[in-house]
Amino acid sequence: MHMAQEMQRLRAEHAALDTLSRFLMTLVAEPDPPRATELASVRGMFRETLVRHLKCEDWALYPRLKASGDPELARLAREFIFEMGHIADEFAAYDARWSAERVAADWPGFCAETEAVLDAIAMRIEREEDELYPAAEQYEEPMARRVARH
Repeated sequence: MHMAQEMQRLRAEHAALDTLSRFLMTLVAEPDPPRATELASVRGMFRETLVRHLKCEDWALYPRLKASGDPELARLAREFIFEMGHIADEFAAYDARWSAERVAADWPGFCAETEAVLDAIAMRIEREEDELYPAAEQYEEPMARRVARH
């Protein structure tokens, strides 16, 4: 996939994660748990979108940037992997910990942990949007110009 298309898809996934995160934050702001099916539905959509997004970054984007031949872009990719690579594991552990039964038994605990997890993911998205994605797009521009000249 061309870098510009890949970046467009990754940004669309960020927007979807932001929307789903806002839905979850609205639910956890309530004093009592919502219907279990409603919470499970939103959590499931968030999980599926996040896992797909992280796999794309970890298996396609980061390796591509590391192998770009641009030392600064490769360094930035390694930095993001090191600083943020744990998010997938942390989310999986959080998701596994909070069964429907446990959520019902400890709604305040679930709400607090959900807010912390969503904040961490939001910070990652913000850094990617502000630092990594623009750098990746800048790298692509010279390649696209070279191809267009030939």
